[in-house]
Amino acid sequence: MTTGVSIVGSGHTQFGRLQENLEELIVAATREAVEESGIDPNDIDAVFLGHFNSGLVADGFASSLIHQAYPQLRFKPGMRAENACASGFAAIHAGMNTIRAGQARTVLVVGAEKMTSRSTKEVTQALAGAGYQNDPAEASLSFPQVFGVAARDYDARYGSPLDAMAKIAVKNHANAMSNPLAHMHKEFTFEHCSTVSEMNPEIAPPLRLTDCSLVTDGAAALILTTDENAATFPKSVAMRAAEHVNDFLPMSRRDFLAFEGPERAFAQAFKAANVTLEDIDFAEVHDCFTIAELLTYEAMGLAPKGQGARALEDGTVYRGGALPVNLSGGLKAKGHPVGATGVSMHALAFRQLTNQAGDLQVPGADLGLLFNMGGSAVANYVSVLEARKV
Repeated sequence: MTTGVSIVGSGHTQFGRLQENLEELIVAATREAVEESGIDPNDIDAVFLGHFNSGLVADGFASSLIHQAYPQLRFKPGMRAENACASGFAAIHAGMNTIRAGQARTVLVVGAEKMTSRSTKEVTQALAGAGYQNDPAEASLSFPQVFGVAARDYDARYGSPLDAMAKIAVKNHANAMSNPLAHMHKEFTFEHCSTVSEMNPEIAPPLRLTDCSLVTDGAAALILTTDENAATFPKSVAMRAAEHVNDFLPMSRRDFLAFEGPERAFAQAFKAANVTLEDIDFAEVHDCFTIAELLTYEAMGLAPKGQGARALEDGTVYRGGALPVNLSGGLKAKGHPVGATGVSMHALAFRQLTNQAGDLQVPGADLGLLFNMGGSAVANYVSVLEARKV
């Protein structure tokens, strides 16, 4: 059982503090995806851009920047998708739905963000626009503060998550050392990540600097096509499931720690793909803050509520474990160029499932699980990707 859509090519720029502008990043990722797939740009029927922006750059109408990559893309339909930090996944769904509706056979999806041209304060303010604005208490919170609240509430309900959060940071930075595209190549000790210091200050108590993802530039791209057409390409990966669940925007209307939106999205994806968590070979999940990855362990079913630390203690989520999580380094170390994140997850999973992942490769990987979240578990997307059987 699949969605009827496959990935046949990927592009991925370096993530980091880059000199390239938004257009240059989009064009670079596009060209790599087209070249990797071997497709003639004339055969692309439509293009989709995942891009949050929210004042990060002056490009308020960026969808046709994709067309700059090839003259053959001129006059192809194009649109921008925005769903906060899940904008990349939203663009993928827009492309998939166009194929499934019979309006296209092959589409190009790009996710991109240029963030480092703004100050940390400006980026924080721009991202805060994804919170609920009609409640002064919520509107006053930055996203580090939102997830700081989650960490404090977790402590009050279940016990301190801080050691588990530090272990997640250590794990993801270690993983990023094997990812040449990651923003940060620097390993950290548990002592450093678990201790508040001049080098690791509290950002939004109890979140420390090492609990927070990076402000990053970057882009990624995918070529999507029908399963039937995918058989004509040298490499393809099936989108076995692609689920989307949106929750209430106000945090006051839900139990944030319950992570009900992500939990439903995972359950729906497992059902649609006819798989269980035990079938999955690796996962890339939305660790915008380390507490988010901990809550995700519980939402996907790796551990009961309040016991996500078990997945770290028993080695499950580490490289070589039963379900390695964020081998790429995750948002924490790979970086989080907002609109690019969901597309990046798919691009790297495509490479993993086609044995092109280099030092990140999981031997014999057959099924990958991806989770991208917008806001405080408001927009929740889960994909299950499957290696093509040959």
